Amino acid sequence: MSGRSHPPQNPRPAVPGEVLIEARELSKQFTKKGAPPFTAVAGVDFEVRRGEVFGFLGPNGAGKSTTMRMIGCVSPSTGGSLRIFGLDPMADGPAIRARLGVVPQEDTLDTEMLVRDNLHVYGRYFGLPRPVIRERTERLLEFVQLSDRAGDKVEPLSGGMKRRLTIARSLINEPEILILDEPTTGLDPQARHVVWDRLYRLKQQGTTLILTTHYMDEAEQLCDRLVVMDKGRIAAEGAPHELIESYSTREVLELRFPLDEQEQAAEKAAGIAERVEVLPDRLLLYADDGDAALQAVRGRGLEPITALVRRSTLEDVFLTLTGRTLVD
Repeated sequence: MSGRSHPPQNPRPAVPGEVLIEARELSKQFTKKGAPPFTAVAGVDFEVRRGEVFGFLGPNGAGKSTTMRMIGCVSPSTGGSLRIFGLDPMADGPAIRARLGVVPQEDTLDTEMLVRDNLHVYGRYFGLPRPVIRERTERLLEFVQLSDRAGDKVEPLSGGMKRRLTIARSLINEPEILILDEPTTGLDPQARHVVWDRLYRLKQQGTTLILTTHYMDEAEQLCDRLVVMDKGRIAAEGAPHELIESYSTREVLELRFPLDEQEQAAEKAAGIAERVEVLPDRLLLYADDGDAALQAVRGRGLEPITALVRRSTLEDVFLTLTGRTLVD
């Protein structure tokens, strides 16, 4: 990673710990003629403070994307209250959006335009003077390591490059809050780590980040705090390590048996660990000492095809809180 990249400069004074977003009993219902109302978000409370990385995690349909759209001032709430920078999104949407940056789940770049021109056009959308746009474009392309591709068209860029360009474009207005929806979905591991590095640098500069992700390691790497949403409500909130300590054991023993022996093996393993989770392809035994649990499993005459002892992760928290995997 180059140490010469410089994140954008936020011109507004930072107040450490300042609450930038406050939601109280925030709700969102959708109505369709001839059908009962559908509640996507059912009265959630949360705060996002200046300079932190805050995550919304949950299964598909949990309400996290709807919540992000309300924060982005593109979908009005139908209940409760939401304040962003102390302002009401319903009345002050344009003023709030001018201070936000948004990285959507799908890249919306103009692939027929040059890399630098994608930033120029976006800067004009915010009404920035051309000299300011040119200076920021140069600085942002260096920041996302795309300076050498400034004169190229977007279409042939790799997925990781396009994602970094989308992030650069979202920063053209020097936002105080950057909203990222699944920022690294579809990227290979190397490209994901490059994006993580850029986001970490933004956090160090003082930009507040709000993200959704399906990658548990991403949430653990990036988030200072997060909420786990399920069925429109918040099931848990805290720092990643706090959630793991509260909702899981220190270690997890993963066992694989022939598929036709899974259920029987789970019955025989009952009582060895604090909890046994039966997944389609393996058993998870939650225990503080995974090696001791494995020894006990073998003591009951069970011999798995493979056995792995690992530390608990946020994915285990998901299985505990929602009873399913994140992407089902």
